[in-house]
Amino acid sequence: MDDNFLLNNETSIRLYHDYAKNMPIIDYHCHLSPKEIYENKTFKNITEAWLYGDHYKWRAMRSNGVEEKYITGDASDYEKFFAWAKTIPMTIGNPLYNWTHLELQRFFGINDVLNEKSAPEIWEKVNSLLTSEGFGARDLIQKSNVHVVCTTDDPIDSLEYHLLLQEEGSFDVQVLPSFRPDKGLEINRDGYLQWVQKLQDTSGVEISSYDGFLQAMEARVRFFHSVGGRVSDHAIDTMMFAETSKEEVIKIFEEALQGKKVSLEDEKKYKSFTMKFLGGLYSELGWAMQFHINALRNNNTRMFNILGPDTGYDSINDDQIAKPLARLLDAIEQESGLPKTIIYSLNAKDNDVIGTIIGSFQGDGVPGKIQFGTAWWFNDNKSGMLDQMKSLANLGLFTRFIGMLTDSRSFLSYTRHEYFRRLVCSLIAEWVENGEVPQDIEFLGEIVQGICYNNAKEYFQFKGLTDPIS
Repeated sequence: MDDNFLLNNETSIRLYHDYAKNMPIIDYHCHLSPKEIYENKTFKNITEAWLYGDHYKWRAMRSNGVEEKYITGDASDYEKFFAWAKTIPMTIGNPLYNWTHLELQRFFGINDVLNEKSAPEIWEKVNSLLTSEGFGARDLIQKSNVHVVCTTDDPIDSLEYHLLLQEEGSFDVQVLPSFRPDKGLEINRDGYLQWVQKLQDTSGVEISSYDGFLQAMEARVRFFHSVGGRVSDHAIDTMMFAETSKEEVIKIFEEALQGKKVSLEDEKKYKSFTMKFLGGLYSELGWAMQFHINALRNNNTRMFNILGPDTGYDSINDDQIAKPLARLLDAIEQESGLPKTIIYSLNAKDNDVIGTIIGSFQGDGVPGKIQFGTAWWFNDNKSGMLDQMKSLANLGLFTRFIGMLTDSRSFLSYTRHEYFRRLVCSLIAEWVENGEVPQDIEFLGEIVQGICYNNAKEYFQFKGLTDPIS
């Protein structure tokens, strides 16, 4: 993992070091805490920064036979760190091996390999830095050359810390909310009615009917917009669509308000009509709409009952997405015109499906208006990233790709952008070496810089960003 890590020839080396390396980051989807950013959270040790809440690492530790006590249990932070240090040598071939060492190198200047022998010394070195000045949450973001952070926020969130950051005005990174209304769409999920009540309280709109519900959702969308939000995000674990009318959905919503579970067909109708409504709002306001599709969550009921969601017990789903996805996009297009849309699937079998569907809805003079989102979650690795980019290149315009995001809860995860950028340069250089594209380094460098930053800057139109960077 030297300076030319993942760069396999002279063309890739030139593209990375001369064009990609120093580009800023627009992190348009992540799970960082705006509260921790506002407070410039500091970390007492590397375990808190690295292992608290990181289910990627937890899964690897469990696979290595580590007892839960040393993962999410009551073991000391040093014991948990040591358990991770013992696991790391076993992760060779997994991106966690590379990410871990990139984070040690880039943030802490440590080039040693992490293992049982090196763990005590690395623990001391990293912790002495983490607890010194310049290693708070804001500092780590700035060290990574980030220009925009889009957090993930429930419609009922007050956005208190986004507003405080804007009022304070001393942090030169934009921290913006993303609208994540999943709890308002999951009409059959436990807690739905309680969430609707909170939506009523937060929006100030009485929700005694479906019209009231839509008015409340619109009020929250417009509030997010006033705080700088320009992105929505939808976890669509099962892609579904059904033709319906508002009259039908009004009756379905009335049933739900009475505490009844609705049929699967009615759930499809409710979600489809509500998504059409939201899509129209996003289009009106110039937002980008994100769909994250085909996750199979909370597979292990016993551990879900102990630890709750997002603890490492999810997997790839294999539902069919082509027809319902195309029909939903078409319905929004007919109703109000599609907003800018980014589509991700957790199942790589869907790469070519998405690559072709996005081509059916491009237009309106917007370069890459409908995007095939970057390799996500379980695909967030060398082969997954390359496969996604090759599908996009084969079937659409790779050159208009808006690139990488972190999708992480860790302030140290920005090295994943470096990992991604090295692969972008390696892929383009492979085409050059094969004689498939000309060796026009300046032109190819512009493409690289577009994928790293400039395409996203143009796509999202976040306020305050300067002209394209070269």
